[in-house]
Amino acid sequence: MKLKKILLAFATFAFVLSALPQKSVAQTSFGASYEIREKDPTKGYGARIESRIFKGLPVVQLSLRAHFSYFNDKNNLTTDGAEYSADITNYDYGLAAVGGVEIGPIAPYVGLGLGASTLDVTREDLQNAPGAPSDQSSKDSSIYWNGFVGAKITALPIQPFVEYRLKEISNYKDELSDIQNSDGRMIFGVAIEF
Repeated sequence: MKLKKILLAFATFAFVLSALPQKSVAQTSFGASYEIREKDPTKGYGARIESRIFKGLPVVQLSLRAHFSYFNDKNNLTTDGAEYSADITNYDYGLAAVGGVEIGPIAPYVGLGLGASTLDVTREDLQNAPGAPSDQSSKDSSIYWNGFVGAKITALPIQPFVEYRLKEISNYKDELSDIQNSDGRMIFGVAIEF
């Protein structure tokens, strides 16, 4: 009789424990973000997908990330005294290796990667002043490296994150020199793991 009570107590404990929500180890994460930087265009949107590698590590998380960002703005620019308006579109995409640790409900991370950036400038109201750009539009693509640090809150089903990403581009063509080639950006977003 005493053995039956012990088995019943053990079975009840196991049943209650199995009914409690447990964190599963998600393999893939998808995120969307709002991005701010100092250089034109200043505001944009991003998306990312991240997949874990080396899934057996208990606290350390290693993953690969693919990310995409889109910026667009219309600005008034001045080059050597010539004023004109320009519609500036910049989008970039890349791959990065990410490493982080999960410390309670917060998971800080760092990453490093490579990508490609495309800058498209459409100029309007061009003046025939000396120093004014000679063509209505310019488009250029370039390879870049980036590094980033961030943190996400892992205690929620939809995980908010904040990240600072530094991107360095060094080989845009000279006719796009009115646009800065390197930028740091603050990224605010949410991600969901599945």
